[in-house]
Amino acid sequence: MFLMRNKIKHNLIFGVLILIFTLSVCGFVKDDQTSLMQEISQPEARAVDEAWLEQQTEERLASMTVEEKVYQMFIVTPEALTEGAAVTAIDETARDFLKECPVGGLVYFSKNLTDTEQTKELLRRTQAYALELQGLPLFQCVDEEGGRVARIGNNKAFHVPKVGPMGKLHTKEEAYAAGSTVGAYLRDLGFNLDFAPDADVLTNPKNTVIGNRSFGKDAGLVLRYASAYSDGLHAYGILSTFKHFPGHGATEADTHDGFAYTERTYEELRQADLVPFAGAEEAGIDFVMVSHIAVPNVTGDNMPCSLSYQMITQVLRGALKYDGIIVTDAMNMGAITELYASDEAAVAAIKAGVDVILMPEDFRLAAQGVLAAVRSGVISEERIDESVRRLIRAKLKM
Repeated sequence: MFLMRNKIKHNLIFGVLILIFTLSVCGFVKDDQTSLMQEISQPEARAVDEAWLEQQTEERLASMTVEEKVYQMFIVTPEALTEGAAVTAIDETARDFLKECPVGGLVYFSKNLTDTEQTKELLRRTQAYALELQGLPLFQCVDEEGGRVARIGNNKAFHVPKVGPMGKLHTKEEAYAAGSTVGAYLRDLGFNLDFAPDADVLTNPKNTVIGNRSFGKDAGLVLRYASAYSDGLHAYGILSTFKHFPGHGATEADTHDGFAYTERTYEELRQADLVPFAGAEEAGIDFVMVSHIAVPNVTGDNMPCSLSYQMITQVLRGALKYDGIIVTDAMNMGAITELYASDEAAVAAIKAGVDVILMPEDFRLAAQGVLAAVRSGVISEERIDESVRRLIRAKLKM
């Protein structure tokens, strides 16, 4: 166990450090991103009329019920649609579920993906149902980093190029090539969102949870390589995700299993772990995934970062100026389920500032909990609108 300092003292120190970081971070990120832009050409973005996008976003938001808005803030597994065995094909049961609970996206795992044709048909039919029922596409998601985290790349039935661990890459060009390789086959299969790349800085050599999933121990290098990988994804129209804010590279424990923490101070995080996330906005990163680790020497408590207003709204949104979509790490992990019910965790995460709840242990309980919180005023509808506005904009741009 670790010693806890007085929380009032924490908050005073934290506030000063936030101000210092806010003033200093832009210069660091700007230099790194300028270098990156010079060395790797950015993929040409699809032209979007901002006035049209703004109008369409507001019109769609205004047409949605509170229930529809709340459901958009969830990404779940296909099994949540059927409440049954592993899903490899979409049927009327799933269609009825999407009609009743118009979730924002689905995340697929190896058990859902058997080969190329099956995967294409599964994703095509699911997306068609969503467009018919919602008028908006689903985020069709997968964890496809390369190396040991590759639902498709590690399945020989797909016959796709093998992308090795990120820790083995030596140049930004190699990182871009890795991202574009993954992006090409994901696009072909029908995915539009990859929960990659890993933007953790490997500051703890004993860390095996992240290990060679990370680009390395140098924070600036991780930012440059992760940005290049994301550019490769973007070249094929795949949305990218920096994970796991505020940095899982300093831990030893695994949040899949239970409580995990780092004893690093805010200043220590600022010097290393936070650097890639400080560059996320300028690098055009679509999503940032927040981990369930605790940072007691920053917050003064053992609250998971995924539920922490201090870490999400004050640090990620405030000091780091990130204005993209914030998603939790999977909420069925032990670090959450051992301490919180699904509804309690979902409400806390949204109050903390997240836009998307990923894979709650009990989806229906979580969604009903958020709806109850909105109806009772615990969460304002304006707070829900803030997140759903971001989601609609991202979907209209896909």
